[in-house]
Amino acid sequence: MEDPFRINWENNLSSYERNRAFLSMGGESFLEISHLTGADSDGDARACVAADLEGDGRQELIVRQTGGGAVLIFENRFPAGNWVAVRLRGTTSNRHGIGARLVAEAGGRLIVRNQFPVNSYRSQASNSIHFGLGSAKQVDRLTIRWPSGQIQVIENLETKKLHYISESS
Repeated sequence: MEDPFRINWENNLSSYERNRAFLSMGGESFLEISHLTGADSDGDARACVAADLEGDGRQELIVRQTGGGAVLIFENRFPAGNWVAVRLRGTTSNRHGIGARLVAEAGGRLIVRNQFPVNSYRSQASNSIHFGLGSAKQVDRLTIRWPSGQIQVIENLETKKLHYISESS
């Protein structure tokens, strides 16, 4: 049996750092689920982005480890719920609406997202903005505050699709 306390300096450039995965418990706390997902490894991941690779609204995790090795894709196998994805196109603001704040009202909840695509060491996320809606049948209202300061309101967005939204004049 391998010694779990042994530091493997040969395969890990920075020291012994295991990868972890956490599940949000409704915004109150997190549950460490690395052992259930297969993410618990000593690959020393430095890049991780979420992307809907299958078009089913469930975002997978794409992980790149420092020091080489395969790119890892962790398939999202949680039960499917409703979702909406949005891509912004600025006209007065910058082209991708970077800096916009989006507030979705759905099923009695407010879900807030900011348009700041993740760009980090060895990774870059999509500029799509994803809203997981659970059992909500639609987004009753989506309010966008564009970087230009303009406020745009869109009502009754259908679920399970990607919406392209241009900044209105």
